[in-house]
Parts: sequence; C-alpha cells; structure tokens
Amino acid sequence: MKRESTLVSALCLALGAVLVAAQPAEIAPGDNLVLKGIPKIPAALASAVGRYGEFRAATFSSWHPTRREMLISTRFADAPQLHVVKMPGGARTQLTFFPEPVRGGSFQPGQGKCLVFPRDIGGNEFFQLFRYDLASGDVTLLTDGKSRNSAPAWSADGGRIAYTSTRRNGKDTDVYAMDPSDPKSDRCVAELAGGGWGVVDWSPDGRTLSVEEEISINESYLWLIDVASGKRTLVTPKGGEKIAYSGAQFTTDGKAIYTTTDRGSEFMRLGRLNIASGQFECLTPQIPWNIEHFAVSKDGRWIAFVSNEDGFSRLHLLEAASGKEK
Repeated sequence: MKRESTLVSALCLALGAVLVAAQPAEIAPGDNLVLKGIPKIPAALASAVGRYGEFRAATFSSWHPTRREMLISTRFADAPQLHVVKMPGGARTQLTFFPEPVRGGSFQPGQGKCLVFPRDIGGNEFFQLFRYDLASGDVTLLTDGKSRNSAPAWSADGGRIAYTSTRRNGKDTDVYAMDPSDPKSDRCVAELAGGGWGVVDWSPDGRTLSVEEEISINESYLWLIDVASGKRTLVTPKGGEKIAYSGAQFTTDGKAIYTTTDRGSEFMRLGRLNIASGQFECLTPQIPWNIEHFAVSKDGRWIAFVSNEDGFSRLHLLEAASGKEK
C-alpha cells in the first residue's frame, strides 16, 4: 500500500511538472491578426492582470410587494441569472439556472406569489415569457416558444400581464393579455401594424392599457387601448412637427399620464399629460438636460427620475402634487 501511494504521488508530481512546462511563456496572437511594433505579452502578466478584467455587475429588477426583498440579475457562472436578496447587505439566493442569460424580471404585484421574466436563446432576441413559482421553484413557459415577445406590464392587482407579440404573422407586434397563473387565458387584445409597439402600463381600474408606438428616435405616439374591446385612442397629436415620447404611466386617478417628451423643447422633459384635454404640464422646466428614466411610487406621491447631465446620471426625487424637488 505504501509503495502504491508513493508511486501515485510521483506520477502526480511528474504530471504537474509537465503541465507547468507546457504553459506558454507568451500570449500568441490569433492567426487573423497582423501585429507590427507591438511587444510580446508574457503569459504571467496576463494572469496577473486577469482579476482586474473579471467583474460582475448586479442590476435591480423588482421589489417584492409584501416583503423586504428585491429581485436582481447578476452573474456567478457563465450567464446572468435572477437572484433574490432578502435584507440590506444580505447574501443573494439564485433562483434561475439556465445556460442562457436572464437579465430581468418582475414580481407579481399584490400577493407576490410568482415572478415573470423574459428569456431568449443564443441572443436571437426572440424572447419568451416564463412564470417562476416562488413556493415551488417551478418554471412555466407562458408564450408560444417561437414568436418575439416584449417584457410584460402587470395590472395593479397582479391578476394579469399585458405584452406585445409577433405571434400572428411574425412581423406585426400585437397586444396580448393573460393571467400568468393560467397560460390558456392568453388572448389577443388588439391587432396592430408595424413592429414599434410596446405596452407601458395598466390604468388603475384595469380597463385600459397605455401603449407607445415608436416610429423613430425622434417620432413616437402614445395610445390608450380598451382591454375589453381593443379600441384604440390616440392621446398625442399626429401631423406637423415630429415629437418623441417615452414612457406612459398612469396617475393614481387614471386621468393623466406621466411621460417624457421633447414637445416644445430641445430636451426630453418629464411632464403630466391630461388625457381628456391633451394639455401637457412640464414638471422639470428648471433642468436643461434630457430626462432618461422615471418611476412613480405606488401611492402616486413621489416621482424618481434620472437626468443625463453632461454625460453623468443624476437621480432626482419629485413630489408629484406640488412639483417640488426633495
């Protein structure tokens, strides 16, 4: 036994020596590269600096509606996956384990029994929607597995999602609605022409969807779609000067929409658009920069938004009723 152990140890040492000797002393450029005047790079240098090139970013996705938990996307293997963090400074718990990236998702509002996330295969951008059951960890495919589908918008009560899909003809992005606990409830709300449509928000009463139609980066329109009938109503004017709109979140009373737009300005400004009159009230006239993102608190009291100030992102908090920045 002692002799066999000694023999195994000797073989391991010999193999280790061979592997060390086989390691290249320098990094060889690829056959498709022609290098002139560039010094050779030692393999040891590449190994030493390698740790500075390996970093992981964590992206916030969603708050749990009843618990102090957040959903994030980060990478601890080959591809980003969804994780839940249950306390400030707490360890993350991985939820999804796919070979393909999962870069975002959202908890079900209200009860928070599940979350819904989009995922494609091989970067083909033909995203499918999946439901993740938080109690069992089961993952259920919600869409057809073939068409291109957008990230969903949840109704306020968490009973339905709305999204766009190319399912009908592979080209046009129609609007669909579904109870994610029952994939068979999926139905087409409105057939639309073109590929620039996206569902943004549900009205507080769950009867209407706000939808953005993007023609180009400089031209877009906001629509309302009745969920029951599919009837569309244009809430931003067409014709004349081309105007861009981004985002369309309902106010708590459902009578207006928060959006960013370059209407009457060279910058994208945050404002409130009255649905009945079409009047736009600018909420950020003092900021001569583009407003890139915004979010409204659940109770409608606060609006958080990000301005791009000379290439730097600055976070602001606005009281919705008074328009005063905190």
